[in-house]
Amino acid sequence: MPFAGIAPRRAVQLMALTALLAAYCAQLVGALKPNVPLLVAAAAGGLALDLYLQHRQPGLLSLLSRVRFDVMVRQLLRDMLILFGLLQIDGIEPLKEQSPLTVMLLSTYLVHFLIQGVMIMVRRDRTLPVVTRNVDVSALGLAPAPPRILARRSSHRLLYLSVPVTVGLLTTAATADAVWGVLGLGISLALSLGGALYLATWLLPDKRTADEQRVREWFAGWLQEYRPTVGLYFSGGATSAYQANMWVSTLAALDGKPLIVLRERFMVQKITATDVPIVCLPKVADLMLLEHSTLKMLLHPANSGKTSQVLRIPTIKHAFTNHGESDKLSSCNPYAKAYDEVWVAGPAARDRYQLADIGVDDHDVVEVGRPQLAPIRPYAGPPPADGLTTVLYAPTWEGWDGNPGNTSVVLAGENIVRELLADPGVRLLYKPHPLTGSVDPRAGEANKRIQAMITEANAAMVAEAAAGGGGGGGRGVERPGPEAAAELARVQTELDALATTSFRTGADEVERMLVQSSPQPGRAEAVQAATAAWEEAYWASLPAWEHQIITDSRPGIYACFNVAHVLISDVSSVISDYLTSEKPYAVANTSGRTEAEFTAEFPTVRAGTILGPKAKQVPALLRAVRDPAHDTLVQARTELKEHLLGPSDPPSLVRFNAAAVALCAKADARAARMDARGESDIPSQRRDAAEEMELEPEEPAGV
Repeated sequence: MPFAGIAPRRAVQLMALTALLAAYCAQLVGALKPNVPLLVAAAAGGLALDLYLQHRQPGLLSLLSRVRFDVMVRQLLRDMLILFGLLQIDGIEPLKEQSPLTVMLLSTYLVHFLIQGVMIMVRRDRTLPVVTRNVDVSALGLAPAPPRILARRSSHRLLYLSVPVTVGLLTTAATADAVWGVLGLGISLALSLGGALYLATWLLPDKRTADEQRVREWFAGWLQEYRPTVGLYFSGGATSAYQANMWVSTLAALDGKPLIVLRERFMVQKITATDVPIVCLPKVADLMLLEHSTLKMLLHPANSGKTSQVLRIPTIKHAFTNHGESDKLSSCNPYAKAYDEVWVAGPAARDRYQLADIGVDDHDVVEVGRPQLAPIRPYAGPPPADGLTTVLYAPTWEGWDGNPGNTSVVLAGENIVRELLADPGVRLLYKPHPLTGSVDPRAGEANKRIQAMITEANAAMVAEAAAGGGGGGGRGVERPGPEAAAELARVQTELDALATTSFRTGADEVERMLVQSSPQPGRAEAVQAATAAWEEAYWASLPAWEHQIITDSRPGIYACFNVAHVLISDVSSVISDYLTSEKPYAVANTSGRTEAEFTAEFPTVRAGTILGPKAKQVPALLRAVRDPAHDTLVQARTELKEHLLGPSDPPSLVRFNAAAVALCAKADARAARMDARGESDIPSQRRDAAEEMELEPEEPAGV
C-alpha cells in the first residue's frame, strides 16, 4: 500500500498529482518514439484529468500554480508535446510554411491573452467601491454579470477551449491528415474570438457600471436619505461571521435607523438573513463618508486590525460588545480601552475588567445584559424517570495561545464521551466549535475520533436491536416515519426561500447587489417564525434514542440548549449563555490547576460540576440531573446567573436599548459642542488622517 498512513484527502491529491505527471511522461515517450496510440491516450487522459481536477481538487491546482506550474504552463506543455510528436510522424510537417497548424496553435494562445485582457477590464469595471445588501440600487443602473466562464474562470475556459484543439491535433496524429488539426484549431479560435467580443459588450455604455465617483456620490446621497443612527461594524475572516450575526437581531430591535458596516466584500453574503441595510466599504477613503452621515454610534462585536480606522471618526461613538463573555483573558483585551464604552452583560464582566487592570475605566463599562438569550427556555425540571437524559457536549476550540486548558477535546473529550455513551439512559448531542482543529491538529484528530465513537455507538444499538436485544439499554431504535422527513424538507424549503437568496451560477458581486435590493416588508419576522418551525421539525425528524453529531450552522447552539437537560463545556461564553436557563452544567478542567485553583480563576464554573481529564465525575453529574435531591447547586446557579448576566428586570433588550439611546445622546452633545465652537476653532486633520490611513498596509483580520 504505497499511500498507507496518509490522510485520505492527501492521498487522493498525491495520487492525482502522480497521475498527472505520469500522463506527461507517457506523452513525452509517445512523442519521442513515436507511438501514436500512447501519445493520443496520454494527451487526452492528461487533459481530462486536468479538467476533473479543476472541479474536484482546486486546492491541489492552486499549489501547482504557486510553483509556476499553472494551467497555462500545463496546457502549453501538452500542446508542445503533441506538436513535437507530429514532427516525428511521417507525412505531417507542422512547421512547414504551407502547414497552418503551428500558426493557428500560437494564435489560440494570443486570443486567450486577448480574452484575459478584456476580462480584467470588465472585472475592474464591475468592482465597485461600495457593496450593498438590502439597499435600493436601481439608481445605479447595474447590469447582470457576464457568463462566469468568460469573466471569472480563466483556467476552466482555457481547458475547455483546448478540447477541440487537442482532439483535432490527436486525430491528425492518428490519420496523418492535417485537416483535422486545422478544423479543431479553427473551432477553438472561433469560440475564443466570439467569447472575447461578447465579453467586450460589458464595456459598452448600456452594460457598463457607474464609475467610482458616481457610486460614491450615490452612496453619500443614500446616507442622507436613509439617515442611519445606530450601526454595527465588523471586519474579520470567513469563519468569524458568527461573531457579527449574534448581534444582528439585537441591532434591528433598537430605536433608530440601523445599519451594518462591513470591510470585506465576501462578508456581505455571510451576514444572516436580516432587513437591516448592509454596506461594505473596503477602502478607508470611502469609510470616511460615514463621518458626514447621521450615524451616531457603532457596536463592535470583535477587534480587528481595521477597527482602528473607523475609531478615528470623531462624530461616531463606539461601544465594544464582544461576541461572548467568558473568564478567559481574551475577554479582557487591552484594545477595549480604545472604545468610548465597553458594554458587558453583568457585574462579573465589570469586575473582570477592573481586576485585569488594562486601562478600561469603570465609568466606561455599561451593563446591558445579553439580549440574544431571549430564545433560551428556562429550566423545566428533571428528565422523565422513564426517559432519556439529553446531554449537550459543546467544547470550545483550542485558541491561539496553545494553552491546553482552552479546550477539553484533546485531553478529556474522548473520556467524557466514553463515560456518557456507557450510560444507557443518555442521549448525547455533540456540537464542537467550528474552529476546532484550525490551530492545533491534535484537536482536529481528537474531534474525528469522538465523532467515530458516537457513530459506532449508534451502529451498536442498531445491531443489538436487530439481534433481538431491543437496542442499547433496552431502549427501542425506531425511527420517525417518512412524514417527519417530509415535514422537515417542507419547512427547510420555506426557510431557505426566506433566509437565503438564490443567485444564478454566474452572478457576481454587482448582480447580487441588484438581486438583493430592498427586502420585502416583514421578511425578518417571517424568517424568525420559519426558523422556529424548522427547529421543531428538525428534532421531530431525529430518532429519540440516537446520539447526534451537530456540525452545521443549524440548529444553533441555543436550539441545542433548549432540548438538553445538562451541558458539558469548557470555560467559554457558552457557559454564561447557558446559565440563563439555570439548568445544571459541567465544565472540563484540563488546565492542570487544582479544582480550588480552577474555581478561583474562573468564576463562571462556580455553579457547575468540575470534570477532570478522566471525566470520572460524569456519573455523579447525571445523578444530580435526574434527581433534584442530589442537585446541590440550584441556588448557586441562580446567583451566578444574575452576577454574569445582570437582573432579569428590566429585560436585557430594554437595558441594551437604553444604553444605545444614551450613547447616541453623547454623540449629539459632542456635535452640539463642535457647532458652538465653530469650524474655524477646530484643527482640520480629517483629510490628513484619511490620507495617512490609505498609506498604511492592510492588517490581518482577527487581531
